[in-house]
Amino acid sequence: MNYAVISDVHGNLEALDAVLADISARAGQSGGRRAKILFLGDAVGYGPDPNACVAAIRKHAFQGVAGNHDWAVLGLTDVTFFNPNARAAIRWTDETLTPESRAALEALPLVKRLEKDSLFLVHGSPYEPEEWHYLLYFSEAQVNFEHFKEWICLIGHSHLPFVMERMPTGEITASKGQKAAALDRSCRYIINAGSVGQPRDGDPRACYLLLSDEEARFVRVPYDIRKTQEKMGAAGLPLPLIERLSRGL
Repeated sequence: MNYAVISDVHGNLEALDAVLADISARAGQSGGRRAKILFLGDAVGYGPDPNACVAAIRKHAFQGVAGNHDWAVLGLTDVTFFNPNARAAIRWTDETLTPESRAALEALPLVKRLEKDSLFLVHGSPYEPEEWHYLLYFSEAQVNFEHFKEWICLIGHSHLPFVMERMPTGEITASKGQKAAALDRSCRYIINAGSVGQPRDGDPRACYLLLSDEEARFVRVPYDIRKTQEKMGAAGLPLPLIERLSRGL
C-alpha cells in the first residue's frame, strides 16, 4: 500500500501544486513508484482558484470523495450553518465555477471503500456522512468505529491532522502533533489527513498524509502563501480568510 492522501484543498492552487510536486519528488528520490493520490473532499471554498484545483485533483487523484464545501457550491447542502465568511466564499465560488468543474464535483461520491487495502474514505465521519459531523473526540470516535468495517477510515473536514487507534480491547488512543504513527493490523484506525489549502493546527504549511502498510506519516510543505493571499484579495474574498492562511488557524 502506497498512498498520498490529500484533503481540504479549498481552491488554494499554490498549496496544491507544492504538495503534488513533493509527492512526485519523493518518488524520484526513492527510485520507486509515485504514491497513488486519494482525495478526501473540499476541492473548493475559501480559495481563489477553484477551477484549477478541481482540474488538478481530477487529473491526479486515484480515488476521491466529496466534501461539504463541494456540496454547498452545488446546492446539495444547506449553508445556513456556514459562518458569514464561508458563505461569502461559496457565493463567489458558485459564480466562478465552470460547467466542467461542476460536473467533476458532482461525480464525487459521498463515501468510498477500497476493499483491497481495507480503507474507508469519507470527508466528515462514517456516521451520517451527509450531515458533515466533526470527528474530534474519543466519544465521537467510539460511535464512528461502529460505522465502518475497514482497517482504516480516512477523513478530513476539521483540517486537524491526527491518528486515532482502537486497540483489540476497545481502548482508543490518539496521536496529535506527531510526524508519524506506526500501524498495527490487530488495531483499527481513524486518520485525519489535515488540510492542503487551509491548515488549522497552527502550522501554515500545506499538510498531507503518506500511508503505507506500516506507517501513517504527515508531511508539511511550504508554499507561496503571499501569492495565494494576493489572489484572494484581488477576487474580493473576505479579509479574515486571507489573513488566517499566514497563521495556520
